[in-house]
Amino acid sequence: MIASRIPNQREIIDRRAVAESIARAWADGGEKSRKAIVALLRDALENGREEMARRLAEKPSAGHEVTAGLAFLIDQLVRLIYDHTIEHVYPPGNRSSGERLAMMAVGGYGRAEMAPHSDVDISFITPGKRVPWCEQVIETMLYLLWDMGLTVGHSSRTIEDMLRLSRDDVTIRTAMLEGRYVWGDQDLYDEAARRFLAEVVAGTEREFVADKLAERDARHKRMGDSRYVVEPNIKDGKGGLRDLQTLYWIGKYIHQVRSASELVDVGLLTAAEYRGFRRAEGFLLAVRSHMHLITGRAEDRLTFDLQPQVAERMSFADRPGKSSVERFMQYYFLQAKRVGSLTGVFLSHIDETFAKRRRRTGLLAGFNARPRILKGYKVFGGKIAAPSDDWFRHDPVRLIEIFQLAEAEGLEIHPETMRQADRDSGLIRNKVREDPRANALFLELLSGRNNPEMVLRWMNETGVFGRFVPDFARVNAQMQFDMYHHYTVDEHTIRAIGLLNQIEKGEHKQDHPRSTRMIQRLASRRAIYVAVLLHDIAKGRGGDHSVLGGEVAEELCPRFGLNDNETDLVAWLVRQHLLMSATAFKRDLTDPKTIEDFVGVVQSQERLRNLMILTAVDIRAVGPGVWNSWKGQLLGELYDAAQERLRLGHVRQGREHRVAAKKDAVRELLGEQADLVEECGTLLDDSYWVAEPEDVIVRNLVQYKLAREIEDHLSIHCEFYEARGATLVSVIAADHPGLFYRIAGGIHLAGGNIIDARIHTSKTGYAVDNFLVQDPLGKPFREERQLERLEQSIGDALANRIELVPKLAQRPLPRSRSKAFDVRPRVVFDNKASNRFTVIEVNARDRPALLNRLARTLFESQLVVHSAHITNYGERAADTFYVTDLTGGKVESKTRLAKIEAALLGSASDERQAELEEA
Repeated sequence: MIASRIPNQREIIDRRAVAESIARAWADGGEKSRKAIVALLRDALENGREEMARRLAEKPSAGHEVTAGLAFLIDQLVRLIYDHTIEHVYPPGNRSSGERLAMMAVGGYGRAEMAPHSDVDISFITPGKRVPWCEQVIETMLYLLWDMGLTVGHSSRTIEDMLRLSRDDVTIRTAMLEGRYVWGDQDLYDEAARRFLAEVVAGTEREFVADKLAERDARHKRMGDSRYVVEPNIKDGKGGLRDLQTLYWIGKYIHQVRSASELVDVGLLTAAEYRGFRRAEGFLLAVRSHMHLITGRAEDRLTFDLQPQVAERMSFADRPGKSSVERFMQYYFLQAKRVGSLTGVFLSHIDETFAKRRRRTGLLAGFNARPRILKGYKVFGGKIAAPSDDWFRHDPVRLIEIFQLAEAEGLEIHPETMRQADRDSGLIRNKVREDPRANALFLELLSGRNNPEMVLRWMNETGVFGRFVPDFARVNAQMQFDMYHHYTVDEHTIRAIGLLNQIEKGEHKQDHPRSTRMIQRLASRRAIYVAVLLHDIAKGRGGDHSVLGGEVAEELCPRFGLNDNETDLVAWLVRQHLLMSATAFKRDLTDPKTIEDFVGVVQSQERLRNLMILTAVDIRAVGPGVWNSWKGQLLGELYDAAQERLRLGHVRQGREHRVAAKKDAVRELLGEQADLVEECGTLLDDSYWVAEPEDVIVRNLVQYKLAREIEDHLSIHCEFYEARGATLVSVIAADHPGLFYRIAGGIHLAGGNIIDARIHTSKTGYAVDNFLVQDPLGKPFREERQLERLEQSIGDALANRIELVPKLAQRPLPRSRSKAFDVRPRVVFDNKASNRFTVIEVNARDRPALLNRLARTLFESQLVVHSAHITNYGERAADTFYVTDLTGGKVESKTRLAKIEAALLGSASDERQAELEEA
């Protein structure tokens, strides 16, 4: 009975007092007293919930106590309703054998794990064909429960129905498995429970386990297939409550245990593992309860806006380098990791249990295969195992060795050995960390050629990884509170190592052709693996993680066994691991100064090759959909330009030669229309020919000729541009002030996000503007109707047929959850990044038409935009503009720069957005 676990029960609900009040109300009004009785029950429910909310506030982590208390509250209310119904509304008189009814709690209610707004799942059991009295009682009870405002999931079945349906449907079978007697005919419930075990469970254990594991795998896939997603589902996500419940279901089905604690008695969990089970379950139940109370509904997804509120309610505080929400989420992920470890060991144990039950028949009935010995370890059935319980205690270096052997030989680690590694991980102290053999083994594992990602994940889950590399333990389960990073730092790092391994094996040739070629030419393959391991090692330390990480690399690399050259390379890569992406995505790659500055930092082809590979795996490991062909194209262009500059010591061809070569290539592509290069191309200056790719120039020249023949000289062309993974929007029009921000506004109104923009003006006053556009999910527009909508919207904006400001303010930001983050706008001016332009970078919260508003502000500040480069990092946008003043010069006056900064900050602020939405 759950009541025995609940302290001060009458503070939750005094059933006797409520029963007496119901009896008085019935005596006063009879059947007319229904409204008063519902009010009494509803008050009891609300008072009980308030009491449990108060207890949760006092003990924020008391998940078991609160959820059991809420189940107790519902138990008492169900009993009150049943007693009232059979005593007052439908008294049975001389009850027949068919007029019997038992109520069984199922689901979370059956486990006595009810969050404040969980459904109430009840199964009504009758002995045979339902008689009118049973139907009347059930109907009356359900209406009273509904009138109280409860969400009730119910079934009404005879014992035979229950048994038949349980055999056919694993979901119903699971519900019956965790059923709990609430009230009514105890003998009827006992008969149903006994027959369920004898007639449904017996002999179907293997089938049930297979079904539950398939169900679990499908659920994980729906939820992102990682326990380290940054907006986890507390109930159904990987490492969540449902995974713990699955362990209990399987244990109960096979061994008929009545509680999770009995899993220890039957040998499925050790006492320490059960304590971990209980701790994780209690924490997750508490988090879920807080979420329900905050939202006022059954909410199971721990979204960004909920995370700070739950962290505050659970008394997590800020610490140097880590906010309260990051500390809370790190603790959450540590519990989810514990659930994963328990699940792996538990299921492997179950698998072994079934294997032992199989009996051989025929010629091999008496044959027992012997395990082979590998460096003292036993290898059998594709698993490697420690030969004795004290194996690691005799030599703790073996805690590293077993994982290295598993990776090198393509083996799994036996579940009992995983348990031993977890238990003995504390044996790894400084002596082991400094041991040359241990470090050589770790380096072999890290740069293994089979599947280092999987084995490092096992190593991490046992705690061996963090013990051997304490700096890695500091980022274990650490999240970054933003919408860009999908995984915790340790999961991101391990995924990046896996991607590096896959690139080395040639599995990503299409997406990463340069990296696939270059990784075979590196001077030290182990250096790049160590660089990937350490690139984010210093996150959460309260400073620049790149600089701090470089210091960590200088300490760790010699310990791992890297030589001085390898150590210098790794430390440089960690310090500069964001350089290539920042340059490619935020700077104009056609500006020679961009390449010169980048090469000035890189300085060698070996560094460039390593940095290219590190950048690719770092971006791709951020999360699904973050890497795309546009980013690949930009990084490729930067690599090629820098590689040429480093190889030759200068750019191979001067500007004049590059333009001439580009024109020759365009003539060849134009074929019969090659004369357009002289007819129209001469009207565009050299900067246009350097900046635009040949295939875009071909499109522009054909369009330019057509635009000159149109009366209003406006030509808008949109097409899917496969080479860039985006939609190319080309606008050719008579140039006039404000053209850029109006085009941007039209694109935004059509639902497009601009990821790159190049603005040119011909010698005859025509604007030739090229935009790369994607939808809010980072995909190109490619359907005809989408392209037509883009063209129409841009045309309306340029012709002043719509009012841009109010229309744009009405468009909701697809990621509305960005409001959960504090993103303060920031403006940076750089007059050294380009010889011709002032470079302005604006960082702000991503929102509808931010680019349009910033471009309008630049126009109103009398600046000419020559190119724009747009990068999004989740909730944060980083927009970079190459500008000049109206005379074509840089903006260098401090007074004017201050005015421009103030205007841009005003346009990017949350307050400005709110004003526009109100207008």
